[in-house]
Amino acid sequence: MQNEFVDFKPYQPSEGEEYMNHEQLEHFRQILLGWKQQLMEEVDRTMHHLQEDAENYADPSDRATQEEEFSLELRTRDRERKLIRKIDKTIERIDKDDYGFCDQCGVEIGIRRLEARPTATLCIDCKTLAEIREKQTGV
Repeated sequence: MQNEFVDFKPYQPSEGEEYMNHEQLEHFRQILLGWKQQLMEEVDRTMHHLQEDAENYADPSDRATQEEEFSLELRTRDRERKLIRKIDKTIERIDKDDYGFCDQCGVEIGIRRLEARPTATLCIDCKTLAEIREKQTGV
């Protein structure tokens, strides 16, 4: 899964700048839209690959290898499809002016964390606690 942002420039807030102001929201909107575009292009490439490279091999080993390759690609695309949905939901949060704050405790998630994970909904402390709970309970 590709997680590289094209032409990415970290946001440099000015002194006293309000958190999640219009410029910051627009910065993250552009990151998310660019990421979504990359994922959509990858989906298109996969569809062309599956259509063009599908051969009916006589050898069962060759056929099994091709089916396994296609299966891996399809699983990857399924994860990317879910990520695209998550990106869309995050863009909706930006549109509703409900982006950048922790869903659990309400504190600022932080610009650098959001640049690393633009779809984050938890601050680092709440995410750490959730991961600890998950390890302990297996849920």
